[in-house]
Amino acid sequence: MAKTTAIIGGGVIGGGWAARFLLMGWDVRVFDPAPDAARKIGEVIDNARRSLPGLSDVMLPGEGQLSFHDDISDAVAGASWIQESVPERLDLKHDVLAELQAHCAPDAIIGSSTSGFTPSQLQEGAIRPGQIVVTHPFNPVYLLPLIELVGSAANPIETIEQAKTTLTDLGMYPLHIKAEIDAHIADRFLEAVWREALWLIKDGIATTEEIDNAIRYGFGLRWAQMGLFETYRVAGGEAGMRHFMAQFGPCLSLPWTKLMDVPEFTDELVDQIADQSDAQSGAHTIRELERIRDDNLVAMMRGLKAQDWGAGALLNAQDRRMGQNTALPDNLSQPITTVERAVPQDWTDYNGHMNEARYLDAFGAATDRMMVLVGCDADYIAAGKSYFTVETHIRHLDEVRAGAVIRVETQVLEGAGKKIRLFHRMFEGDRELATGEHMLIHVSLETRKACDPDAGVVARLAKLATAHGTLPEPMGMGKAIGTR
Repeated sequence: MAKTTAIIGGGVIGGGWAARFLLMGWDVRVFDPAPDAARKIGEVIDNARRSLPGLSDVMLPGEGQLSFHDDISDAVAGASWIQESVPERLDLKHDVLAELQAHCAPDAIIGSSTSGFTPSQLQEGAIRPGQIVVTHPFNPVYLLPLIELVGSAANPIETIEQAKTTLTDLGMYPLHIKAEIDAHIADRFLEAVWREALWLIKDGIATTEEIDNAIRYGFGLRWAQMGLFETYRVAGGEAGMRHFMAQFGPCLSLPWTKLMDVPEFTDELVDQIADQSDAQSGAHTIRELERIRDDNLVAMMRGLKAQDWGAGALLNAQDRRMGQNTALPDNLSQPITTVERAVPQDWTDYNGHMNEARYLDAFGAATDRMMVLVGCDADYIAAGKSYFTVETHIRHLDEVRAGAVIRVETQVLEGAGKKIRLFHRMFEGDRELATGEHMLIHVSLETRKACDPDAGVVARLAKLATAHGTLPEPMGMGKAIGTR
């Protein structure tokens, strides 16, 4: 049964929350009085459908149900999580929070997307202050995992732990900030960089494009995978952080920056920045820029995923949570679905469709899944035995593009002794895209030679091979490339 969330406020951030919850299987109930709220949120969700599944190498849960409501009381009905994302005015937030608490379940968590207010400020005058926490996200909420989770002394530890669990299940990273501070942690950095950027523009030193290039071609890439202190630790060389601080610390006393002095935000400065920004990015619509941003984020995060580092390690952990079932299906009279996932952007080639190497990737994942199902899992491999692929044949039947959901169905053609022979069929819906036939031999990882599998693997494999032995031979089985 799907869980239910209420999204209060459907702007850029609220829409991002709606998309994240919806694509992770939650029913989403939205309250936003704006007449075009449904259109705006629909466009954000369309962007999320295009990009979020590409981060995962397993199938996301089925989408929840999306509904829009004219009253807060209707929106919060049945909601176990309520996300408030109304404008940053404390009086408005107090009014909304009071109405939420008048109608929502007492044990529901109310998260506020505020980037500046502390939980104690939000909880002032609340009938159940312990129900309200800060859950500050980053745009786009459906892709970026960081959530600054902040509570006060009024929040029971159980509420904080439940919030952590829910956010983690959504594929996010709840950074629990244990002290209340205006603007939390991340925005304090961003505001410092923003102030310095304003001075560089006001003083005629750099344009908006030059500042952005300094970030995206340099330290922004380092920060994306190591953050601030780990980056500087590496900069210190073998002597480490102490050497870095000794070498560069004294320069911090020099008056290089104006970070503690904010330039006057005059109309002239606003016009200067706006004009430079138009020249830099005005050739693209906002929706085009969002899609460019999303494609870049997915590519970077998938690169980190391959290294199991930073945000990539978080994505791998989420895949393991979503794909941890190792039980054989109840019905073995049909081929087994071994892969169901979206085609990510970086799997496509210059023709715009999935390139041939990625068909092998998908069939390799299907083979890996079958190995787990017969008992050749990580523990079995760690104990010194595995299966090695010794022969592969792929037939390419049709093309498929980024964002499409592909499914691989696997049939055991042979499973006795040291040998497994598998036949994979790849589909998008009912359309067959490719077939792959793999032969594997069981080996000892110590001797790197063929050996007999353990009894448990033999039994599971025999059960599958017997059941699949009654299926008709699949089209293309045993074929090789024809010659004249």
